[in-house]
Amino acid sequence: MKPRLILDAHLDLSFNAMDFNRDLRWPLERIRRHELGMRDHVFRSRGVVSFPEMRRGRIGLCVATQLARFVDRFSKMPGWNSPEQAWAWTQGQHAWHREMERVRELRQLRTGPELLEHAARWRDADEATAATLPIGYVLSLEGADSIVTPRHLETAFGYGLRIIGLTHYGPGIHGQGTDALGPLTPRGHELLREMRRLGLILDATHLSDESFQDALDRWDGPVWASHSNCRALARWNRQFDDDQIRELARRGAVIGMAFDAIMMVHGWAHHRSRPEDFQLRLEKIIEHIDHICQLTGSASHVMIGSDLDGGFGTEQMPMDLDSIADLARLDDLLAARGYAPDAVEGILSGNALAFLARHLPRS
Repeated sequence: MKPRLILDAHLDLSFNAMDFNRDLRWPLERIRRHELGMRDHVFRSRGVVSFPEMRRGRIGLCVATQLARFVDRFSKMPGWNSPEQAWAWTQGQHAWHREMERVRELRQLRTGPELLEHAARWRDADEATAATLPIGYVLSLEGADSIVTPRHLETAFGYGLRIIGLTHYGPGIHGQGTDALGPLTPRGHELLREMRRLGLILDATHLSDESFQDALDRWDGPVWASHSNCRALARWNRQFDDDQIRELARRGAVIGMAFDAIMMVHGWAHHRSRPEDFQLRLEKIIEHIDHICQLTGSASHVMIGSDLDGGFGTEQMPMDLDSIADLARLDDLLAARGYAPDAVEGILSGNALAFLARHLPRS
């Protein structure tokens, strides 16, 4: 039986291509060998994402991000010195997506019917056909610092942007992100109104607790969380607490399970801990899935949002995850935990597909 189709709701493909100079068309081993000896980042030669590996694991659809953060001059975090520079960088990422479309590695999916048609092609494809199919992507913006004005948002919507997360790490132009405190800013409130007018999806990932509540108090449109795990199992404000999970489920959201070790276990020390210290394996993510299913009474609010190669590599992943293709092992792991075939299919792709088909434009 061929592997199930997987939809990964969060991959920083253009970030890897443009910021880290990775040609994702290469075999994974070639990318790793090319980076041997590089010392600019600890994750060099430890990546797990390439287009061939995505196809091998039947990850035929994904949500692909644009990402460029604005930071003030006193911040220690990397980022651009102006929102205009951040906007320009996202346009370079957009151009990379278009080049990958031109050579038929990627296919942008802007509407619900396009999404479902592409999913059907992947489900029906045999192994040889899957090795040649373009990978479908829905375009998302992780952190909205690059949206300088409402006109910039209209431009981005015009070229296919469909999902926006308002913040990333720390303080942002539109609100407070991970490890920051406080509600959205007035510009954040304005951006929410413009997003609703255009029909975009709100990504609740990376919002501080106060900004999360502020956003949901003002938002009556579609909301999901592309890559966030459970705070009950990994103590950090980057994860959702139980009340937030219940609130998202009440609104019909789907929550993407991320495979960053720091988001999977209690007590991970950044740049000091190793997966071996926790004997961390893929099974751990099933505990996060179980927790959400128990809280919500359903398996319909869970999806995969791996965040693989999102600024980290195998040094900060489960020990038995050496390629993004290993996500296909979740099929058997979920079945072994007692999940029915329909629930497994929902978690791997069906829940995200249903959500996106419902909320993307019809034409």
